[in-house]
Amino acid sequence: MEIQQRIIKFVTRSNWILSIGASLAGFLFASPDFARGILFGGLLVAVNFHLLAKTLKNALTPPHLSSHNLILAKYYLRFLVSGFIIFILIAGHIVNPIGLVIGLSIVVCSIILATLCEIKRLIFKEAV
Repeated sequence: MEIQQRIIKFVTRSNWILSIGASLAGFLFASPDFARGILFGGLLVAVNFHLLAKTLKNALTPPHLSSHNLILAKYYLRFLVSGFIIFILIAGHIVNPIGLVIGLSIVVCSIILATLCEIKRLIFKEAV
């Protein structure tokens, strides 16, 4: 169970760090629309990941086991709300869509980094 907690903590923290770093880089080197896309995409994906982790932790921790229907309902509700927010951001010309995609990809980068760190930990643990 230790490895799962370590990965979740790493991904959650790195989501925020990468989001802030990418947003700052966007504001320094790109247009304001593009930078806002990175910022709002990063915020949206970080909040979604946090809520998903919280939902799964609460649903799968005894004695409060929830039905899979409740978990799916929360998942789809969060998906619909996220889709609506993305629609408003793009339709209202608040963000650049490419910047938004970059911001939304931050969680993928965090997961890849967490995986590489765990692989490195396993390889060097076996080498010793």
